[in-house]
Amino acid sequence: MPIYRSADAVQHRLHGTVFHAFASPSTGSRELCTWRIEIAAGTAGVPHRVGRDEVLILAAGRLSATVDGVTGRLTPGDVLVVPAGSEFRADNEGPDAAEAWVTTSAGFEATLPDGTTLTPPWTL
Repeated sequence: MPIYRSADAVQHRLHGTVFHAFASPSTGSRELCTWRIEIAAGTAGVPHRVGRDEVLILAAGRLSATVDGVTGRLTPGDVLVVPAGSEFRADNEGPDAAEAWVTTSAGFEATLPDGTTLTPPWTL
């Protein structure tokens, strides 16, 4: 049975955020990817254009999210939908770490402001 324990998640670090990888094609999920992120207090996110829809569910802390130039604040339990093709960034302006679950579809890529395309290892 494909149960993935939190303690067994592979960790990746990028731009002040820790990504805890769970479901992806490499773990047997054919269509979806999911990971948990921890964003340290005072972390400014890096804007990137998402290649697939992305859904973020805030579990702890507070985030300021900007999608295509429009900024909103998330508190625990809030859900953010980032449509494919949108420019997105998440900032943790608060005094505590923020934690969220993220889901997208397999094949996800992000494009950074300099045009670099990134296929995050936690989506493979």
